Parts: sequence; C-alpha cells; structure tokens
Amino acid sequence: MRATSLLLVALAAECQRTPPEEFAPRSSSETAPADTSPHRPDPPSVASSEEVRDAAPSRCMRPTPADAPARVPAGPAPGCPADPEASPPKVPVVRVTFPEAGGASVDAEFVRSEHDTMRGLMYRTTMNDDRGMLFDLRLREDHKFWMHNTCIPLDLLYIDFDGYVVGIVENAPTLNDESRGVGCASRFVLEVNAGWTRRHGVKAGQRMTLPPEVK
Repeated sequence: MRATSLLLVALAAECQRTPPEEFAPRSSSETAPADTSPHRPDPPSVASSEEVRDAAPSRCMRPTPADAPARVPAGPAPGCPADPEASPPKVPVVRVTFPEAGGASVDAEFVRSEHDTMRGLMYRTTMNDDRGMLFDLRLREDHKFWMHNTCIPLDLLYIDFDGYVVGIVENAPTLNDESRGVGCASRFVLEVNAGWTRRHGVKAGQRMTLPPEVK
C-alpha cells in the first residue's frame, strides 16, 4: 500500500504501489497504465495548509469504528514474489509517537523519493512490531494505497500535514490490488503491522508527533 509522481518508466513498471489513478503495477510482467501517478492532483482541488488550519474544527475525519474489522491471515503470504532488487534501498529511520495513545511509538523507515515511495514495503516477509514505514507524499489529497506485491498484512494511517490522523485502514490483506483510502485529504501515510493500532489504542482524531525530519 504505498504512493507518488514520476521516476523512470522501467522502475515504474517494477515498483509502483497504488492501483490505477494511484500507483501502477510494479512487476516487470505488468504494463503500467498511462498517467497513473497517485500524487499528481489537480492543484485547485488541494487545500492549502492555511485553509485547513482555518477549517480545523470541521476537518474531514473518518472515525475509527468501535469494533475491529475481520482479521486477515498473518504473513508472509503464500506465493510472495521475490524481490527484483538485489540490494534494497537504505532509508533513514524516524521515531513517531502518539501522545493520546499512551505514548505509543514506532520507528519508521522514512521515504520521500519516487522510487522508495512506489516500492514501499513490497516483498517484505516480516516486520518487527515496533517498526513501520512513513511516506511523505508532499501534497494533500485523498491518497489511495494498495497491497500489490505486499506480503505482510498492514494497518495504514492517513495523517494530515500537522500530524492529525484523518483515518485508518485496518487489516489490509496481502497481495491485494484493491485501492484503499479514507476519503479525507492527508499528506502522510504510516504503515504498521496489521492490528498494531488496535493493540495500542491509536484512533482517528488523535495526533501523531512528527519528528523534525518531516516538518
């Protein structure tokens, strides 16, 4: 489930993470549809930070339901594809915290580049419970992610420019190309292991403390 703009055509065919109108398929056997980058919004439709700040009391937010969604099989998924990159990229790690959830924290790989964003957590077969991946998508829009070539189930937290959690997709299943979003504008997406948000009491409407590296 991952996301943003234009790299090399060859990389886009192998590494993109969102479905049409988000991220094109990334395997070399798939043909990427034209103009499918999920982070190329129509500028007039993207609110500025000032506009969001002024509208904060009525900001879009999809509440976290009281009941947990159905569980999905734990990873790694059978048939997980092999990583086409011999040496996966090294990216910086930042710590993000949720003060309103008892200070729950995650050490997240921080990605901004086109390549790293489209690749995301694809091909991983395991991830420690206190780890995740934070995507800085740079633009505020209703981002959509998918689980193409993603072999571990995940929770996806959609987070606005100031750390406000506008919604959470829980228990996204592995190797699934369905587009998933929360219907609200966000700038960041944090991916963690499926079930992490429930275990730690993290909900939409709370705030995530952003480290200095992402401000």
